[in-house]
Formats: sequence, structure tokens, C-alpha cells
Amino acid sequence: MKDQNMRFLLLLLLAANAALAEGERAGEFDYYVLSLSWSPTWCALDGDDRGAAQCTARAGRGWILHGLWPQYHRGWPSHCRGTRRPPTRALTAGMADVMGSSGLAWYQWKKHGTCTGLSAPDYYALARQAFARVTRPAVFRKLDRPVRVAPAVIEQAFLKANPGWKPDMLTITCRAGRIQEARLCLSKELEPVPCGRDVVTDCRLGSALLDPVR
Repeated sequence: MKDQNMRFLLLLLLAANAALAEGERAGEFDYYVLSLSWSPTWCALDGDDRGAAQCTARAGRGWILHGLWPQYHRGWPSHCRGTRRPPTRALTAGMADVMGSSGLAWYQWKKHGTCTGLSAPDYYALARQAFARVTRPAVFRKLDRPVRVAPAVIEQAFLKANPGWKPDMLTITCRAGRIQEARLCLSKELEPVPCGRDVVTDCRLGSALLDPVR
């Protein structure tokens, strides 16, 4: 009896691993999350130590494109299996103007772009189109020193700059006491839509540090 139970458990584990190895099916998702990263925060926490080009003096990076992520109403797919060719170096390098680096562009394709069902060129083109549709509030580029600001102020600035957005379509995140990202939920046609519960992770700090653009 014990041997039978062990055999049954082994079969279950093998089946689970086989299912996991297949990954999610590309192209099957409910909506997108467009993630915009405040570059000075990433530079202060990670980029400066790496000597990243986007963090050099006078780089002038503010809100940059972190990624365009396929999302389920609950959860999200990642590293999907498919037959699409990976992007060329020239293609990822061509995204550095909005994403900060070709390395980030490659990583976003591998983790998220593969789940869209699009080719790499089409995925990057769609991400660039989504990024271009967002009006980034100009007030944040006028900072000349670090300030502490309520995350709700960041959210309201985005809502004011983008008429038609609603508070449940946008979330502001923090990391290590700093404003990190603004995340907007979009339909497959890139129209703003309400975010699912997994995405609504607003920063709960009363105020967070916002470094100026360099």
C-alpha cells in the first residue's frame, strides 16, 4: 500500500512538472499593464552602482517605459513558449531611447513580450505606441532637488494630464521609500480600463522620496 501511494505521488509530481514546463499559451490574456518607471529612483537604487548609461549626468531621464505586460483578471502569464523569433540586437538597441537600455528591452520581451502572441518587432512597436499615448506630467521634470511627496499627488498629476482616465485605472508603486512606478491598465486596443485586484498595489506610504531628473 505504501509503495502504491509513493508511486501515485510520483506520478502527480511528474504531471505537475510537465504542465509547468509547457508554460502559458501565448496570446491568451485579458488586458495590458503599461509600467512607467521613474528613472532617478532606479538609478539611485540600482543603476548608479551598475554605471548605467541612463543614469549619467545630463541623461535627462524622467518617466521611462519599463514594460508592456499581458495580464489576466487574476494573475499574469510570463516566459510563454512559442515559435516567435527573439529580437535582434539592433531591435533591442532601438528601444533604448524609451526604455533606457537594450538589456531591459530584451528582458521585457523574454518575460512579457513572448506572452502577447506578437512578433518581437510588433511587440516593441505596440509598447512604444502605448507609451506615446500617455502624457507624462511636466511638473516632475521641473524639480531641482529631492522632495517628499504623497503617492496620491503623483496619481492626481497623471489623471489631470490624461483626461478620461479614472483612479481605478492607475496605480502608483514605491520601493525603498521612493516613488517607483506608475502603472496604467489598458485594453488590447490600448484604451484605459479598470485594473484587476492583482495590479492595484498602491504605495501605502504617507509620502515618498522623488529624486529630480539629472
